[in-house]
Amino acid sequence: MLLYNLPKFKWSKIKNLRIRCPKFWQNRIFGIVILTIFVSSVFGFISGIISGSYFYTEIKERLSELNIEIPEPQVIEKIIEKEYQPQTTQEEKIIQAVENVSPVVVSIVVTKDVRVLEEYWIYPFEGFPLQIPEYREKIEKKEIGGGTGFIVSEEGMILTNSHVVSDEEADYTVFTNDGKNYPAKVLARDSFRDLAVIKIENQKSFPLVKLGDSDKLQIGQTVIAIGNALGEFRNTVSVGVISGLGRTVTASGGGIIETLEDVIQTDAAINRGNSGGPLLNLKGEVIGVNFAMAEAAENIGFAIPVNKAKKDIEQVKTLGKIVYPYLGVYYCLIDEEVQKEYNLSVDYGAWVGRDRYCRSYEKAVVEGTAAAKAGLKEGDIILEFDGKKITAENSLAKIIMEYDPGDKVVLKILREGQEKIIQVVLDEMSQ
Repeated sequence: MLLYNLPKFKWSKIKNLRIRCPKFWQNRIFGIVILTIFVSSVFGFISGIISGSYFYTEIKERLSELNIEIPEPQVIEKIIEKEYQPQTTQEEKIIQAVENVSPVVVSIVVTKDVRVLEEYWIYPFEGFPLQIPEYREKIEKKEIGGGTGFIVSEEGMILTNSHVVSDEEADYTVFTNDGKNYPAKVLARDSFRDLAVIKIENQKSFPLVKLGDSDKLQIGQTVIAIGNALGEFRNTVSVGVISGLGRTVTASGGGIIETLEDVIQTDAAINRGNSGGPLLNLKGEVIGVNFAMAEAAENIGFAIPVNKAKKDIEQVKTLGKIVYPYLGVYYCLIDEEVQKEYNLSVDYGAWVGRDRYCRSYEKAVVEGTAAAKAGLKEGDIILEFDGKKITAENSLAKIIMEYDPGDKVVLKILREGQEKIIQVVLDEMSQ
């Protein structure tokens, strides 16, 4: 009620007052106000510190009398981050490996003189209104295949697959990564391992690749494949992992069918034309020779372990050919299924005189061979080869390839229910 009776305030008086006030006093009043605020802030800050410290001390003493501890205020340390030092990444390793190895990877082009029919049109006789086709035979050099290889000696020796250079009547041309091409000659073929060594003729001082150790491979390890994909795209790179080790596969193509044991499986893309190309680890070392792919699947490729190729390379350098240890028997591997079917006393070993399906074979022991000289007979079961047990996973063919011609080995055999020991000196076989 009181508020309603207040006289109405006139703002014009304030305005008139400000207007009448001299400018000097206006500035002075403004400075006094600012100074007052500043001094109040300083004294407030100081008094806050003093009072806080006082009360903290008082409270701490009182609580300590009551056996209550106050945690000391934590000191926050400033963490200075060290400068980040990037490590070598997998991507950088792949790039470096490809850069180092690409100059030694070559494309192999296979050409051959082939007979072709040439069509041309003639008038059968004068005045005839229409032309008819006639054919004549001529010889043309045509590209009939191709593959990949890699240089393993400064003199231009190249390792590839035997099926790439299987035609003895064909000509082979090598294209290097810098676009140059050279004629090449086949020095030796190893059809048991699907390997071959060819050589660039009359050339020296080539870069060469470093061979790794395929016995140390692990499933899941990153690998790189390089090859002449589809016979068209040179030095195509694909990356994957080792998907399996010790595989046994039967590959076919170009009229050739072969079964290879103890090979590497990878999901790095292996395309047509990649045959003979290197499979690398991240160090840029060759750990396999690509040779086949599974057409009915996606990204299932196979490579021959490089340790199997080292012996071939060395033999070609020293002997000029590839030789194999040879026993001279036909046999079938025994497993539990074979044991049950034929009522055998053992579930392992090599059964002499049987084919791969354990059917009777017309020849058990080849005449004049190491097996014949040692007295092996049809029906014998070879249990061990030089102390190594023969199984489906560790076949006789796989074991024997670890030896050289002329090596003396001991065979444990089972003959008519009795175990016998036979000594054999391995023969030499070459292609």
